[in-house]
Amino acid sequence: MRAWQVERRKRTRHLIELGGLVVKAGVVGLTGDDRAIILGALLWMADRLKSNQGEQARVLWAARGKQAFDMDSATHVRTDR
Repeated sequence: MRAWQVERRKRTRHLIELGGLVVKAGVVGLTGDDRAIILGALLWMADRLKSNQGEQARVLWAARGKQAFDMDSATHVRTDR
């Protein structure tokens, strides 16, 4: 496989994983899959991160996300071990 194909697959996987986070957070259902609302919310988040409250938001959101990942992994038992 060529290097550009490997990089393209990595990028595609990364984008799919990011989209999965939007679904996992319930944003798709809550917005009725309205892309304008989702983009607007992401732009609001980016503005917040660029503001003087950016570090505070980053710490709060990281803790909340970690908690959600921890709860999710605690409820899923792996059977392929």
